[in-house]
Amino acid sequence: MRQFLSVSTSLRVIQWFIFMTASSVALPIVIGGVFHLPHEEIASLMQRTFFVVGLSSALQAIIGHRYPIVDGPAGSWVSVFIMMAAMAAQTGQDVKEALQLLQGGLLLAGVLLFLLGVTGLFYKLISLFTPLVTNTFLFILSMQLSGVFLKGMLGIEEGEKTIDYWSALIALGVFILVICLTIKGKGWIRNYAVLLGIVCGWLIQVLVNGGKGFDTTGPTEWGIKLPDIFAWGLPKLNAGMAITAVLFSLILVSNLIAAISAAGQVVPRKDAVSRGVYNRSSMVGGVSHGLSAAFSTIGIVPLPITASFMRMSGQTQRKPFLVACLALIGIALVPGFVHYLALLPTSVASAVSLATFVQMTANSFQSLTKAVQSQRQLMILAIGLIIGVGFTLVSASLPEGLPVVMQYVLGNGLLVATLLVMVLEKFWRPTEE
Repeated sequence: MRQFLSVSTSLRVIQWFIFMTASSVALPIVIGGVFHLPHEEIASLMQRTFFVVGLSSALQAIIGHRYPIVDGPAGSWVSVFIMMAAMAAQTGQDVKEALQLLQGGLLLAGVLLFLLGVTGLFYKLISLFTPLVTNTFLFILSMQLSGVFLKGMLGIEEGEKTIDYWSALIALGVFILVICLTIKGKGWIRNYAVLLGIVCGWLIQVLVNGGKGFDTTGPTEWGIKLPDIFAWGLPKLNAGMAITAVLFSLILVSNLIAAISAAGQVVPRKDAVSRGVYNRSSMVGGVSHGLSAAFSTIGIVPLPITASFMRMSGQTQRKPFLVACLALIGIALVPGFVHYLALLPTSVASAVSLATFVQMTANSFQSLTKAVQSQRQLMILAIGLIIGVGFTLVSASLPEGLPVVMQYVLGNGLLVATLLVMVLEKFWRPTEE
């Protein structure tokens, strides 16, 4: 019996570990591509990302919200990184300077989140984030990142227009497999749908590529190597990035609330989520953003999609989660391990991520049907979705002559939609019916 429990716990740790890795692999590669970073810098970025993801997730689970919620690169921050890369290319700005500005924005957002938690203002802001606001945020987030994951599934490299048909076919198979196992699977098969999808997809990809998917010619250094600090240089800040960081702090409040609320629906808990849970989570979120800036990574936040993973896999215990966090921190210190984990095909990781987003999107739909109880709320939702999705689609076509601050704000449909729905909920008073 003990042996069975040991094997079962080990499988839970492995599944958490692979989910963390899959959630962290794709976006550093995307960011490295848009900033045209050399391969060794992308590998270093991945090492730093793994380190911060493991550390931040553990801090939240121990002293923050205390749920097994994976922290990972924020899709909302990714859009700002991509916009900064485009602006740097248009204006001839040095790439490193753009990255330093992003570090400055992350630091400022971290300070604001920490202060909101320490002063207790974070909990007071919760009234602004109604179920309509939170679920609009989740829906727009899934729409915004679906393009990134679909691009990864199709095997489209940055700057190219060709499709890797074999990778796309395998990724589609992985996507269908995970969805089918989640719906039709029973027992351990359903619980480990994500793990089975990744393993099957990776093995098939290796076979199709004639073994090239597991290249052993990577770094031979297996000693411990600490991640670089301020790898992009010392942080900088300008007015546009400062305003963006302040506004994004509000978005991050919504992200934290969405992640905690979603996890609370899955994880059994004796006591209700109290004011202290939210304030502690905000404080640790500020520390996580400080770590993201110090270790030159994308902003790390609790991922609401984790609730979908927990529902799909049945993994709700903290112990296997914390062991997986420590394992991720440990392998981040060894470049050789990072090399092998980086070999996970982006198409397979993207397919699994998109499959879990299906569940998150379905949950947001279900919650929205409960939240929308009047014509006023229906109109607010419609306005938010149309404007948010619209700005997401046209963000790459904004006029170059716009002030920098407006480019930063209007270039992110998630930011626009969340703020718009929040304002309408606050000032559009319900009428007597």
